[in-house]
Amino acid sequence: MFRGSYEAKITEGRLKLPTDFEKLVNAANIKQFYVTSTNGNSAEIYPLPEWEKREAILADHNMDSVVKKFLTFTSYYGQQAEIDKQGRLSLPKILREKARLEGEVLVMGKITYLEVTNLELLGEKLSANEFTEPDTDRVAQILRPPKTAGIP
Repeated sequence: MFRGSYEAKITEGRLKLPTDFEKLVNAANIKQFYVTSTNGNSAEIYPLPEWEKREAILADHNMDSVVKKFLTFTSYYGQQAEIDKQGRLSLPKILREKARLEGEVLVMGKITYLEVTNLELLGEKLSANEFTEPDTDRVAQILRPPKTAGIP
């Protein structure tokens, strides 16, 4: 489970995983990743087994137009990558350029994957799209345990 956020650096197209995330990856013995994006604004780094779970589900719906669109974007921006001995991953050039991923970035845990974002652009995005009361209510609704039949 990836959680929290850490500043990191991308040098020569390679991201050095923050230490806490690298420890999780090493403990799970994960060496292969799928690096992609659905919009080109940030990089999503999936442990390959997690990405393969998504592919297995999508394979049953590969004629759906939205699934085709999703696969087009994630293939366009995506590449499989292997973590090196220094804990670095190569990010696809086309994605680095579109998302402006060079130098200082923020790596955020998103439960099953990591998201890498340009720190400056993220600050602008967060300011323009604050977490509202309705957002809080929706998350509370999702986190509320389901009611058991016959128990109020």
